[in-house]
Amino acid sequence: VQLQASGGGLVQAGGSLRLSCVASRSISSFNVMAWYRQAPGKQRESVAAIVSGGITTYVDSVKGRFTISRDNAKNTMYLGMNSLKPEDTAVYYCKARYGGITYWGQGTLVTVSS
Repeated sequence: VQLQASGGGLVQAGGSLRLSCVASRSISSFNVMAWYRQAPGKQRESVAAIVSGGITTYVDSVKGRFTISRDNAKNTMYLGMNSLKPEDTAVYYCKARYGGITYWGQGTLVTVSS
C-alpha cells in the first residue's frame, strides 16, 4: 500500500487548507486512517483519526477547527483545516493500518504565517 499526501502550502493565520491522502488500493477495508504532524524540533503527534465505521477523534488543539473524512470511492482521506494558527505549522503525514501493517505517506508541509 502506498499513500500520497498533498495539499500543503503557505497560508496566513486564520486561513484554510485541505489535505488529501490518496491510497494505491481501496481504503474501504482500512481499519484506521489518521493524520499526524511533526513540527520542527518536536515529536510527531497524532492530529486526527477515522475508523472504518466513521468514528473520528481529534487532538484537543485542533478540535472545532479541523475535520477528518474519507471517501472510499476515491480511495482518499482528507483533513480540512480552518482557522489555522502559526502553531499548526508542521509536516503533515497520513497513516493507514491494514492487515496488521501500518503504512505512512511521505508528508506535506503546512506553513502558517502570523
